[in-house]
Amino acid sequence: MLFDWAAQPFFTVVTTFIFGPYFVSRLTSDPVGAQAMWSNMATISSIIIAVLSPVLGSIADQSGARKPWIGFFAVIKIASLFCLWMAAPGSPVIYPVIFMILASISAEFSIVFNDSMMPRLVSKDDVGRLSNTAWGLGYLGGMVVLITVVVLLAGSPETGKTILGLTPLFGLDATLGQDARITGPISAVWYAIFILPMFFFTPDAKRGLPLGPAVRSGLRELKTTLSDLKHRRGIALFLIARMIYQDGVNGVLILGGTFAAGMFGWATIEIGIYGIILNVVAIFGCLIAGLLDKRLGSKVTVLISLTMLLVATIGIVSTGPGFTLFGLINLSTESSGGLFGTAAEKAYILYGLLIGLAFGPVQASSRSYLARSVSLAEAGRYFGIYALSGRATSFLATLFFSIVTYWSGSARYGMATLVIFLAGGLLILLRTPYPADDPRTR
Repeated sequence: MLFDWAAQPFFTVVTTFIFGPYFVSRLTSDPVGAQAMWSNMATISSIIIAVLSPVLGSIADQSGARKPWIGFFAVIKIASLFCLWMAAPGSPVIYPVIFMILASISAEFSIVFNDSMMPRLVSKDDVGRLSNTAWGLGYLGGMVVLITVVVLLAGSPETGKTILGLTPLFGLDATLGQDARITGPISAVWYAIFILPMFFFTPDAKRGLPLGPAVRSGLRELKTTLSDLKHRRGIALFLIARMIYQDGVNGVLILGGTFAAGMFGWATIEIGIYGIILNVVAIFGCLIAGLLDKRLGSKVTVLISLTMLLVATIGIVSTGPGFTLFGLINLSTESSGGLFGTAAEKAYILYGLLIGLAFGPVQASSRSYLARSVSLAEAGRYFGIYALSGRATSFLATLFFSIVTYWSGSARYGMATLVIFLAGGLLILLRTPYPADDPRTR
């Protein structure tokens, strides 16, 4: 579970709430172009992850041990995150884009190997509780780092003080983006420290074939597995459904913070507080989902979560300065002062609460859905295909966002494309058996 605690700050403070919005709203003078560039970064990362994840998962089944692979990608991730410190305002954007791509693919590949260890550690009855508890612990870790950044490191560009009126630690200068750039090194150090218990204490599979034979055998096994999916209709349906709805989930996570920064002009403090709110809610969401998963099953938990995400995304897209629900409800444009001063910002946060409750369970219970549906011997390659299903078309969600945003000049229309992915995946999942490898679907 500490692996999720170690890994989550990268997604929380770098990708979603601090560095991503900084990249869009402060690194350059073109927020719309920067938002599209951020989306393009996610698209490239997704394509690489989609192509290589099932290959690496199959190789892991043959080589046995997962920890050496996790260690290899940890080195790349940690080095790339340290390099984000160089992303000063006015500097070439290509370098942080490259480092984000390297960090993103390393993070996702590590998750493939970590997830494929899970079925060996607990029974299928308890895998849903373990998965949701670990995911909730991850959000707690992300929130700890996020609170530290907002309270002690992020100064207001106008006053130079933190939200508590303190001088930022280490003398960080918000006008130079140092309050956001520091999230890369912080996430790197956090990851390096807290993945150590996994290396020291979590049992790994026995070593199998050497690397060369493992690669050749793994590729053969992957070909066989993909061919077998024709006869395992339930798993195939589940992977297709997840491929579609995870595109929408990824889009909400990657673009939600930057969308708010662009629409409301939120700086690091506002984005950080918004992230803290979502993470607090997410922890409770995962704990509740762990109980639901054990009692009602992974499928029902995912369906409930997807419905909440769909409602929240429609709410966000329908909200702008002075209105929500596409203008059916008019809101005052006057600010009450302080954080989230306008009515539209408060409405955005209410929709965000639904996202906070749902985006952890939809991923954690999807993970346990598959864990309950495959055997130990095939866990690595199926979790590799699972990662593929989460990324194979995720470039379409961010690509659609980029194309529609470029075409319309409005990020709101770009965000609206995410509704298609969430709704489409939900409809397919309704027809999927549970567990997915029901013999009746073969």
